[in-house]
Amino acid sequence: MTGPGGQSVNPTYLMGNYPAQPVTFVRGEGSRLWDVDGKAYLDFLGGLAVTSLGHAHPVVADAIAAQARTLLHVCNLFGTTVGPEVAETLDRLVAGGVARPGGEPYGRVFFANSGAEANECAIKLARKWGGPGRYAVVSTYGSFHGRTLAALAATGQPTKHEPFQPMPEGFRHVALGDIDAMDAAVDPKVVAAVLVEPIQGEGGVNVPPPGWLADVRRLCDERDVLLMLDEVQTGLGRTGEWFAFQHEGVRPDVVTLAKALGNGMPIGACWARADVASAFVPGDHGTTFGGQPLAAAAARATLAVMEAEDVPGRAARAGARLAAGLAGLPGVSSVRGRGLLLAAELAVRPSKDVAAAALDRGLVVNAVTPTAIRVAPSLLVTDDEIDEALAVLGAVLSC
Repeated sequence: MTGPGGQSVNPTYLMGNYPAQPVTFVRGEGSRLWDVDGKAYLDFLGGLAVTSLGHAHPVVADAIAAQARTLLHVCNLFGTTVGPEVAETLDRLVAGGVARPGGEPYGRVFFANSGAEANECAIKLARKWGGPGRYAVVSTYGSFHGRTLAALAATGQPTKHEPFQPMPEGFRHVALGDIDAMDAAVDPKVVAAVLVEPIQGEGGVNVPPPGWLADVRRLCDERDVLLMLDEVQTGLGRTGEWFAFQHEGVRPDVVTLAKALGNGMPIGACWARADVASAFVPGDHGTTFGGQPLAAAAARATLAVMEAEDVPGRAARAGARLAAGLAGLPGVSSVRGRGLLLAAELAVRPSKDVAAAALDRGLVVNAVTPTAIRVAPSLLVTDDEIDEALAVLGAVLSC
């Protein structure tokens, strides 16, 4: 079949948003996936850093099943018990794991269904908080904040903007790590917030220079501008801390997260400092499904396992082993990232070829840039699984 312009069209009922899918998976357990033919794969992508406890974790699966038999959904015109418990845990983790004196919240949480929706909430909150005339958001080139129109406009990848012009107004971009450019862009007369990833994920696992995030924090303080941190990919233990901003010792005003929160169940969250969150009043923002009991039950179980297993500590230790192993592979010129969010820069072979060859050998990774592969395995990954993945990549890169 052919479509407009003569391009080939796969005869499927699905829209052609994604490239041809080389494998169809039907089952997962821990760090393993199985395809329709029964072939097993070692998953070192984790659904793009989503299944951080591995596939079909029994505690999360049991929580979902129990909640499905109890209460699937009510609208947000009414209260439920599970969502507030998740919000309390997130508030404590953002605050560094310490409860506030007197039990007062450090911040407040809005639940959504994805990272893009969490960022939409943050952008709207910034505009409401900024007041008349202060609406602009500054982000960085190479960033990725989602595919809704406002989140896409904040995303610092102009090639992704082109098919959807004109983009929403009020977004500025500067180079990651360039504090002088950030200084010039943050005009307090019109800028309400700076939105950055502490480590860029989809942009290539790019880590800004040490101290840059602290410099941005100081700049925001001087100009009464919000510092909003997109931790959709980095949050909840992946980098060796609960949140990547904690490596830099900064305090954000707004934090967005999603991916790992439900271990595969769609749920996102926008946390904001209590005084900032108070800019929203009933009717300013909402969602039909955000925070509903089924997704919140998955998140509650996921967070409980994460805390019991000390996933930040596990990610730091396993990440050190994985990074050292990647750096020693033939054809790898450098390794960047933190914890279990890493990219291996390749000296010769295109990353797509390496990822495809790894998949043929039963290892799931992805080509995050044309010259780098990304790995984001389960935070419960074992040393033996790391060594197995390194052996497969070593064999591929030696060919």
